[in-house]
Amino acid sequence: QVNLVESGGGLVQPGGSRRLSCAASGRIFRIYAMRWYRQAPGKQRELVATITSGGSTDYADSVKGRFTISRDNAKNTVYLQMDSLKPEDTAVYYCNANIQDRDFSSPLLAYWGQGTQVTVSS
Repeated sequence: QVNLVESGGGLVQPGGSRRLSCAASGRIFRIYAMRWYRQAPGKQRELVATITSGGSTDYADSVKGRFTISRDNAKNTVYLQMDSLKPEDTAVYYCNANIQDRDFSSPLLAYWGQGTQVTVSS
């Protein structure tokens, strides 16, 4: 079984910064792409940032230049550095990862964390 656990959420003032972490644990052979999603109240979940196993990154237009996704493969952890935060960044942030648990023949499954709340408000 694989678990993803996010941390780092909380209350932050507009213009401030916050760093989210998501650690994968359990039976893991290989982690491929890792992503951060967010869901604001009354809205659909949206993709915020992606990082491949090779380190290539992609961002939603709404966060480009403000958010940075990174990963530490030795720790099976993905990070989201959020700078210049705006009230519209308020949401529950979820991490997602594509993981093989045994070997290269294992199915590639998508796992989700439980989410961490980020509130941007003065």
